[in-house]
Amino acid sequence: MATRRRSSTRRRGGSSRRRSTRHAPRELPFVGPGERLWVLDVPYGTQVEGATWHPAVRMHLHVGRTLPEHLAPYSPGPHTLGRFLENTLNPEDPTPAPEPAEDLEPRQNQFEAADAIAEHAQAGGRLFLLADEPGVGKTISAVLGATAVGSLREAQRVLVVADRPAAITIGHWCRTITALGDGDLEWVVITWDRLEKVAEHDWDVIIADEAHALRRTTTKRWKLWARISGHSRPHEKAPFVIATTATPGHTPLELPYLAPAYAQAHGEPMAQWTSVKQPAADFADALERHGVALERGRYGATWTNDATRRAEDLARVRGWLEGRRPTAMLHRAAPWGPVPISGMPVTLTPAEREAYEAEWGEFCREMDIARRGRNTAKGRAALLRFRQKAGLIRVDSTVAWIAQQVEAERQVACSVEFVGTAADPIAERLRDSGIEVASIYGRDRFDAEAERLRFQTGEATVCVFTTVASISLHAGETLEGGRRASTLPRVGLFHQARFSGIAGRQVTGRTHRDHQVSPWHIAYAQGTVEEQVSKVMVERIAAASDTVGGDTAGLCDVAELLGADWLPATSLTEGSA
Repeated sequence: MATRRRSSTRRRGGSSRRRSTRHAPRELPFVGPGERLWVLDVPYGTQVEGATWHPAVRMHLHVGRTLPEHLAPYSPGPHTLGRFLENTLNPEDPTPAPEPAEDLEPRQNQFEAADAIAEHAQAGGRLFLLADEPGVGKTISAVLGATAVGSLREAQRVLVVADRPAAITIGHWCRTITALGDGDLEWVVITWDRLEKVAEHDWDVIIADEAHALRRTTTKRWKLWARISGHSRPHEKAPFVIATTATPGHTPLELPYLAPAYAQAHGEPMAQWTSVKQPAADFADALERHGVALERGRYGATWTNDATRRAEDLARVRGWLEGRRPTAMLHRAAPWGPVPISGMPVTLTPAEREAYEAEWGEFCREMDIARRGRNTAKGRAALLRFRQKAGLIRVDSTVAWIAQQVEAERQVACSVEFVGTAADPIAERLRDSGIEVASIYGRDRFDAEAERLRFQTGEATVCVFTTVASISLHAGETLEGGRRASTLPRVGLFHQARFSGIAGRQVTGRTHRDHQVSPWHIAYAQGTVEEQVSKVMVERIAAASDTVGGDTAGLCDVAELLGADWLPATSLTEGSA
């Protein structure tokens, strides 16, 4: 298959594969003989010696022969915006892309999705909707598909627009691209709030992750997207777009980002589907012209309330894409079975990493003292304190990820092990942002059943809990009095990994049950001991062993990683809440 091909040629220098921006850049700092420009990803509001903000690239720069050691933590990684800009500024001395990691083997269904994308592009299509359910593997499918399209169209650049939070999503996409290989393409991964930074560059292939973020045409985001994606351009002159989302929109009116695919399906130019001045009105007119039942009111078009017509309309607009040959859309449900579970690495900021490493060093010293004295109580206290502080460092990234999931119209079950350093700060910060939270933690602090029902009925979109059993949070549950739980899809997050595989499996069963598929993620700080612990957790939960021996083996693995293998195994699971 075309999607299985991996390019054997690698970029050597890269100047021939880079194109200039549309407009001449502002004047750059002077670069002397043997020097180069280093782009630095310095967090907003942070001042670092040797790094200077420059309006030409709207990022921090350093000029020198080499990058000083204290600036190395701010050096952008492969496939990031910073790396792209740095290579653009140093066409004769670019940083080479990493070799494929070769440690990720796509599933057959992901190869099939990539082939479908490539076939659509080869037939002249300009947009493919990858609408698989969570857990099917849209990220890998999209990377394979974009690589195949790049080969077919002799492309140079691929832009990936990922959802928030950047600390999780950008790293996830970049690692996937590195693992699969870049296909001799130049990849740039950004989030939706950074579109302005790439608007002056040309793109051959674009992946729009969580494309439902483009439902409204009155936002600045839409204007930038329309410009970057060539939304109103003729079909043959626009970049190829892979739109990925499990939740395309509530109504056909919320699908303006699919207008290019709809226009092609009807053999019409984009001028009949959109304009710069009134994209929403033009899109509504086009939908109505092709049979979608709309009602006109004071504030514009709305979808009909007639249930029969609604069902017909959904089938109609879906058929415009699925009915094309080759197809312009894939939607595959996640099969019922073992819980889809994966690690969710969090990229720590330099300050967070410094704090984390300080805590890790203190923990190792305390644990070593306790071990030499065979002081079990001191060892348990050190372990508990380290886990609490490590989790507290990641609270902001967890809050940002949960907020993004809520915005994507999912209900989130967040499992924590500690109250003061996890449950309370997560719940408080979510409430401060306007998100309703059900709290099932802290002995007798809350009415657990009342809080559970708030989540189940949809009154609260997030549930933060410490319990591992005896609560049901899954979608569509039959409630007392004949009511039914909300049907919004559930997604789960372990803010702190459960060291017990059995306990972890019980937690995932709160939402992944009764034929309701609920993917779960284990958050961890990338490049730390948490990463190794989380890998053990994923393996233990995936194994779904019912034997105590299997769970004990997992606990022993975790204990060894933490240097706590001399403690009783129960030390890893006691005193959490």
